[in-house]
Amino acid sequence: MTIRAQNINPAILAWARETAGLSIDQAAAKIGLSSSKKTSAAKKLADLEEGETRPTRSQLLKLAATYRRPLSVFYLNEPPRKGDRGVDFRTLPVPASDRDDALLDALLRNVRVRQELVRTVLEDDEDAERLEFVGSLQIGRDIKTVAEKIKAKLQIKRDDWTSEHKNSRDLFDDLRGRTESLGVFVLLMGNLGSRHSDIGEEVFRGFVIADDLAPFIVINEQDARVARSFTLAHELVHLFVGTTGVSALPTTKAPRTDNEHVERFCNDVASEMLLPTDLLKDTPGIINMEGAKEIISNIAKNRNLSESMIAYRLQRMGRIDRNIYSELCAFYEKRWHDHKQQNKERIRESDNGSPRFYYSKQRYCLGKPLLNLVGGTLRENQLTYTAAARMLGVKPSSVKPLLRKVKNVNGSYLPKA
Repeated sequence: MTIRAQNINPAILAWARETAGLSIDQAAAKIGLSSSKKTSAAKKLADLEEGETRPTRSQLLKLAATYRRPLSVFYLNEPPRKGDRGVDFRTLPVPASDRDDALLDALLRNVRVRQELVRTVLEDDEDAERLEFVGSLQIGRDIKTVAEKIKAKLQIKRDDWTSEHKNSRDLFDDLRGRTESLGVFVLLMGNLGSRHSDIGEEVFRGFVIADDLAPFIVINEQDARVARSFTLAHELVHLFVGTTGVSALPTTKAPRTDNEHVERFCNDVASEMLLPTDLLKDTPGIINMEGAKEIISNIAKNRNLSESMIAYRLQRMGRIDRNIYSELCAFYEKRWHDHKQQNKERIRESDNGSPRFYYSKQRYCLGKPLLNLVGGTLRENQLTYTAAARMLGVKPSSVKPLLRKVKNVNGSYLPKA
């Protein structure tokens, strides 16, 4: 006899599907509902959402997995409030689609859970210290002074430090390492575990949780590699001023709200950190697109920075006007999307599903501090593999292979699976 779940509000089922960014047809297929001569799979799901039929326990489990929700959420009396993004600092030229909004909320919920688990572990660590720099600076202070304070904390001593690196990835890795040495967890995430849930950089570029014990910075992995250093610097400024939230592409429109003033401040400080005003003092005013492209391209090559960030810097300094800046942004955006489209097949072929590639990529995206924390806590039997999997965002069976080449604080390796 089929046992059907009781006390399920049908509105919860519809809400969970919609906030997962799935249509009725897509959800029915993912859940495994099948069509019959009498009715379609989509109609069966619609009947569940309208209360015409009740889901079985097995169906609820599939719904929870498909919608990426805990089973308990289906027993609530009403849909919970929207996922906590902190402050939404984004100024989007075009509103995000319902699908992209749903994917972003799911990703940020995932990050929140992982950050809370990390914080719990650190709270039990007698050696863990509060990070005094979180929230130590105020909005509105002199841009150059704030940039210098943050650079000093990162032990960056030269204005032209970005040119000392081999390429943009080397620069990002250096900035990431300096940031992590302060006690910050820096992750690269751009989807919910598969390409089908990719979230473009036009939806979000970065997310920060300004916690003084377990601060998290998330960089959108879907964005261009050369853009990641600016995003990381931007989110780091958010940490120093103590603001939690999600950010997108920078804008030069005059800020009107408090949040827009915060975002402008973080953009200006981050760009000053990477490309100080003193290095650009001899840059002439630019009156046309071709001249702007040439000057910006030369700076980008010498400094390992994104052209769009340099364009933002020059516009804020008054070297190019807002119209040229807008044209440049449109040009760089189209070029980047064309590049992604042209390389989609090549990237798919290189990502052949081999375990070696998967674990290597996961280690890089998760970062050494998180891997070392999980690995060390596991060795001391203070963490279960289930909890470790949630912190790392993988299946429990993947924890040991993922940590296999990660050294803990004592220099030893985790045992092989």
